[in-house]
Amino acid sequence: MVRRIIQIDEEKCTGCGICAEACHEGAIGMVDGKAKLLRDDYCDGLGDCLPACPTGAITFVEREAAAYDEAAVLAAKRSQARQAEAPLPCGCPGSHSRQITREEEPPAPQAGGPRPSRLSQWPVQIKLAPVRAPYFDGAKLLVAADCAAYAYGDFHERFIKGRVTLVGCPKLDGVDYGEKLTAILQQNDIREVCVVRMEVPCCGGIEQAVKTALQNSGKFLPWQVVTLSTDGRILD
Repeated sequence: MVRRIIQIDEEKCTGCGICAEACHEGAIGMVDGKAKLLRDDYCDGLGDCLPACPTGAITFVEREAAAYDEAAVLAAKRSQARQAEAPLPCGCPGSHSRQITREEEPPAPQAGGPRPSRLSQWPVQIKLAPVRAPYFDGAKLLVAADCAAYAYGDFHERFIKGRVTLVGCPKLDGVDYGEKLTAILQQNDIREVCVVRMEVPCCGGIEQAVKTALQNSGKFLPWQVVTLSTDGRILD
């Protein structure tokens, strides 16, 4: 059938991933650093992704395409939700959720000694984190681009201290963080959210995921976005 469907200009696409986050049907994914329409039958033709694209790389076209299949979209979402909650096949201990107790004010490091870690829980990857965990209750949540800790030298003291930390890279992971973060906000007593992203365009995906989660959670939480430069400065 001939119908209206999106088209993505690969030359204009910067790989920011914002359109993939905005597409609630999962029709768009990141392939080799570029946004791609993965399945015609997942695209409803409504264009929620169009205003999300900062470079105007997405337009509507009329062409031969499979009809939108809402049942397939819902089935795919249910499958993704089950996969997100399922343990890894290997039963890897590294994916087991646990809380890490630390001294509120650890002794100052000796000259030349290592700075103490401020991480309070495990795992930290968004895609591995459980939706429900005791350490989320009453927590201040940090959602950070995984490059940020490498760019900012005092990341543990400035951002991780006193917060539950979740990190990810929407460009490399190619998953919808918005749904997972929405579930975490809905099912736990989160007090506030801090987003730390890099200045590069692809980091917009992690900020957009948090915005989506806050909107969809139905909760009104204080939140802030901190942007870091690639040379390690706080820009805002």
